[in-house]
Amino acid sequence: MVTMSDVARAAGVSTMTVSNVLNERRPVGAPTRERVLAAVESLGYQVNLTARNLRAGRTGTVALIVPSFFDYYSELADAVAREVEARGRHLVLERTTASAEQEMASVSGARLQLYDGVIMSSVGLDRDELDRVRGPKPIVLLGERDVPERFDHVRLANEAGAQAATGHLIERGSRRVLALGATPGDGHAMTTDRRVGWEQAHREAGLDIDPRFVVPIGDYSFENARAALLRVIDSGLAFDGVFAATDVIGLAALGALHERGLSVPGDVRVAGFDNLKVGGFIPPGLTSIDPGHEAVAREAVRLLHRRMDDPDAPAEHVSVPVQLVVRGSTR
Repeated sequence: MVTMSDVARAAGVSTMTVSNVLNERRPVGAPTRERVLAAVESLGYQVNLTARNLRAGRTGTVALIVPSFFDYYSELADAVAREVEARGRHLVLERTTASAEQEMASVSGARLQLYDGVIMSSVGLDRDELDRVRGPKPIVLLGERDVPERFDHVRLANEAGAQAATGHLIERGSRRVLALGATPGDGHAMTTDRRVGWEQAHREAGLDIDPRFVVPIGDYSFENARAALLRVIDSGLAFDGVFAATDVIGLAALGALHERGLSVPGDVRVAGFDNLKVGGFIPPGLTSIDPGHEAVAREAVRLLHRRMDDPDAPAEHVSVPVQLVVRGSTR
């Protein structure tokens, strides 16, 4: 195995100079630096990143803690991994199933020692519980919950997105739009915000807000969403649009409508929220709100590394804009 001493001999410098070049500890003149790097390349010297991280008190890993590895979170994790890896670290995933106990365990002092920092989508913990979280490593929070000011926080423009999706359905001619899964009071701030956006679009268009058109589904699964919409269809309640709180719900809605012989967008227009890639490949293509996976990942990783570099920096609270992506389900 090639050592740092071998590189030093080949470059005609001291091992300390090689260390300074590789670790960027002290300035080294350009000619010397080039000789060292040329020797590293020609000898195939491998920097021991594990040893370097241990000496610096780092692990070289960042944790992304999310409720599940399904739908929105799978695409978010992929985007976060790219951002983390571009900064020379590795991403570790933890799943909490939206449990307050598991979320608290994931950010306990002992667990935090495993990582250089944590990005967490908190669903189970409320503001007071989050305020009790103290640890030796930086934490960036994702999500819609009200969080203590001291945390860096990235959230989506949920109300604006829901209003844009519902408004788009209304503009395309829908007058009786279901809010499928966008129900308040289920413990999820996201669904409450999206219900508010659905209402705002109706007010803006001068349409009545009928509580019968707010349809709860329970857990956000394909099965529950499909069953909920089939019940609405079979009840005889007339509707000509569906705003689905997530793309999983929206895709299930496409299936349920097809089962009952209703055409999309001929009889019913459908719009979702999350812009999952699969939505573009299932006919007729699901119109959706793009929540900005890349932007969320970029902002979260930026805030995390900023906090690593400056633990005393003032907290930032960032809202990532959303965008309507129109496909066949509303054309």
